[in-house]
Amino acid sequence: MLTMLKKLRKQNKITQRDLAAALHISQTSVSKYERGESEPDLEMVIKMADFFGVTVDEFVRGK
Repeated sequence: MLTMLKKLRKQNKITQRDLAAALHISQTSVSKYERGESEPDLEMVIKMADFFGVTVDEFVRGK
């Protein structure tokens, strides 16, 4: 999942700061999610998947 977050963010040319603003979280949170230092809760996983236009399954499984 964390790999998918970074992959989608980079594919869409979105900075961590811009993603954080869109999701109403801190840039630090995005960074920690991408580095595996923190795990988003289910509500945030759904928000991230919706933001990138993928299903939660695609987001979590990386397919």
